[in-house]
Amino acid sequence: MQNFGKVAVLAGGFSSEREVSLASGAAIVAALRSKGIDAHTFDPKETPLGELKAQGFQTAFNILHGTYGEDGAVQGALELLGIPYTGSGVTASAIGMDKYRSKLIWQALGLPVPEFAVLHDDSDFAEIERKLGLPMFVKPAAEGSSVGVVKVKEAGRLQTVYQELKHLQGEIIAERFVGGGEYSCPVLCGHALPSIRIIPATEFYDYEAKYNRNDTVYQCPSDLSEADEQLMRELAVRGAQAVGAQGCSRVDFLKDTDGKLYLLEINTLPGMTDHSLVPKSAAQVGMDFADLCIEILKTAHVG
Repeated sequence: MQNFGKVAVLAGGFSSEREVSLASGAAIVAALRSKGIDAHTFDPKETPLGELKAQGFQTAFNILHGTYGEDGAVQGALELLGIPYTGSGVTASAIGMDKYRSKLIWQALGLPVPEFAVLHDDSDFAEIERKLGLPMFVKPAAEGSSVGVVKVKEAGRLQTVYQELKHLQGEIIAERFVGGGEYSCPVLCGHALPSIRIIPATEFYDYEAKYNRNDTVYQCPSDLSEADEQLMRELAVRGAQAVGAQGCSRVDFLKDTDGKLYLLEINTLPGMTDHSLVPKSAAQVGMDFADLCIEILKTAHVG
């Protein structure tokens, strides 16, 4: 096996997703140690990143979610330190974290995305409601784990929701409701893994459904036809390549009631907890959690 030296599993951090990151980090440390790797949790909120070198770390497995973790900030710091790290580089991380700019890139390449509008203080909220229809989803462009996602159902409520969300990271986006099913498709080293159908018991796949409930249903293999499965995998790879994602990423999809697939967003640093989607998908191709962690660790790079 490749010699990774002393491995820092970067987890925790400063974002609203801190607890999820710590849970992922603990699982990864246990998995890597089961394979004989000298892995340790390293929380940048508790210890400055500059200490990585002083403490003898040679490789970083990054599982820091959200702001400073998957937006290019920590990636840039690791580049300066010369420490190989897993996941996407600075540019791809910054783009992937920004749902608005990801959508612009996908649109420019002709990839299907749900119709959306960016909200501002002076937006014509009534016209946006008319154009996109109700219900619709409103979300901050640069938060993860469904933080700040609101389903707007009543006419006249869009402006109020915008005011409630405008303090969050990134532009606030209103997005047409696409109601035929929620899916996700991981991409590992440029190859798509089996898709997953997500059936939440809550109204949509929100933070509660992702992390705190045990009644969310994950179908893997999903219910897609062979042709749609192939199409989703192709779209996932193209979507990941478009933003420059490396290592392991995950593209989320919506399916319309007429069967059309839409790219929703990309996660360039997917979670790795027992509720997470990538391990479920990898298991379908015979890759257990520890082997998946090793494959991701092999992608560690600088630049």
